[in-house]
Amino acid sequence: MLHHILNISDLTKSDLDYILSVAGNIANNPSRYGEVAKGKILATLFFEPSTRTRLSFESAMLRLGGGVIGFSDMSASSAAKGESIEDTSRVVSCYCDVMAVRHPVAFEPHKMASVATVPVINAGDGANEHPTQTLTDLVTIRQRFGRLDNLCIGLCGDLKYGRTVHSLIKMMARYPGNRFVLVAPESLQMPADIIALLDEGGIEYTVTDDLEAAIPDLDVLYMTRIQRERFEDKSAYERLRGIYILDAAKLGAAKKDMVVLHPLPRVDEIATDVDSDERAWYFKQAQFGVYARMALMIALLGLNNMMGEDMLYVSAPEKRDADRLQAGA
Repeated sequence: MLHHILNISDLTKSDLDYILSVAGNIANNPSRYGEVAKGKILATLFFEPSTRTRLSFESAMLRLGGGVIGFSDMSASSAAKGESIEDTSRVVSCYCDVMAVRHPVAFEPHKMASVATVPVINAGDGANEHPTQTLTDLVTIRQRFGRLDNLCIGLCGDLKYGRTVHSLIKMMARYPGNRFVLVAPESLQMPADIIALLDEGGIEYTVTDDLEAAIPDLDVLYMTRIQRERFEDKSAYERLRGIYILDAAKLGAAKKDMVVLHPLPRVDEIATDVDSDERAWYFKQAQFGVYARMALMIALLGLNNMMGEDMLYVSAPEKRDADRLQAGA
């Protein structure tokens, strides 16, 4: 059965465990996976520019031995001529084995998936979600700590529009003992539905606008930029830009084994004097993103047999629902 990854919640905990395990194996021995996707084609359909995510997907498929087609901006697609998103999906399905779709409007990749004949991966849709960035984040945290539970996770910056933090908190909330510190000005705090998820799960969290006070307790500090492109009122953006800047002096109060993450690109929210600190993992995070996407495409394309590995397949929707009921996820 065809599978799509449109929301991070499409993956059960078992699916996640499998993908994270394969990503870890790839990180330890990437050359072993060099021909697993030979003959397969990835289409990267980016209706919104995103250098890192697009190149990470393309690098992932090329490192698996496959090929890549696609476009990097809406103006380079037939959407500029008025073609519907559904027709684009139908046509590109004829040319590839899997699609990665980035769109500035929430749920547009879902429309493409509704008519696609190949798996569709949401590579970011508006302020909604960015599931493969979350896989990247989980791989990175797991590589750093060897676990995904019993951590204090600080999320700082644009928590209102930041789709990366929305997806990350949904996944880390599945693991026991995690608690969250939500650092943002009131106008950019976490949306009500995410807060409701934490409340319903009885998960500990703190809401604050004080980064310096929060730092000493954190195991993970996840910085985000204030996203100019998400603001209709540009004067509001100008008032908030630069409100949080992590520098070496502030990092001096952090735990020695804390890790600093960032989905990138950064603007001014992490000073360059942090880059040389051993706790700065945001460039390693970009490398782990390639491994995470390699593992996801191995799962979606059913390529485990090429590796002689047992595989826990990404579940079909009805199977995912049954898994959630059984696991209480």
